[in-house]
Amino acid sequence: MVEMKNVSMVYESSGTEALDNVSLTINEGEFVFLVGPSGSGKTTLMKLITGEIRAKSGKVTVNDFDMRKIKRRKLPKVRRTLGIVFQDYRLIENMNVYDNVAFAMRVVGARRREIRERVPYVLELVGLEGREKRMPNELSGGEQQRVAIARALVNNPRMIVADEPTGNLDPVRSLELMLLFEKINEMGTTILVVTHEKELVNALSKRVIAIDKGRVISDGTDGYFSYEIE
Repeated sequence: MVEMKNVSMVYESSGTEALDNVSLTINEGEFVFLVGPSGSGKTTLMKLITGEIRAKSGKVTVNDFDMRKIKRRKLPKVRRTLGIVFQDYRLIENMNVYDNVAFAMRVVGARRREIRERVPYVLELVGLEGREKRMPNELSGGEQQRVAIARALVNNPRMIVADEPTGNLDPVRSLELMLLFEKINEMGTTILVVTHEKELVNALSKRVIAIDKGRVISDGTDGYFSYEIE
């Protein structure tokens, strides 16, 4: 769960006010789109959730952790409850599909037996069975993003945060990816997708939080943008 109360964020280096008194709640098990034009505050909001930055004021709670007060050494505990998916995949080029996903488990100290059981299961879930030995450069963009999703999912996080995950994909592959996120959500994982793709959001009836100039300007469950986005 994510809860923000009266959150403001100013970047001291530039004086830019990225968020202005933002309050929102994302409940356990929800599927939420976060939309807004460039410079609206989407990236700042994501960084607050992942603990990359701290809010100037207000309260930020992520999966029961107080993100304004948490000590740096405890941030890995927060991040183990989150799975992060990036637009540019960020796969390890000299590792095959299996090892890219297994690496995420090794980092948190998982046992070999757990890795052997979990990785094939997750690869099958995202539709990559039979591609375990492929290298990233042997995969299509859509397949690479599925590896990234498998990696985010393999440690069984409470929430997946996806930052423009379809930015490098064509419309058909983008929709396939959203349907995969929907499937993962139905299994109990909270999903937050940051995107600017209006048609994609409108194709799914999910909650849409729109942000502009650092403020939440709409929050609805009808699955449609309520304003024009750049």
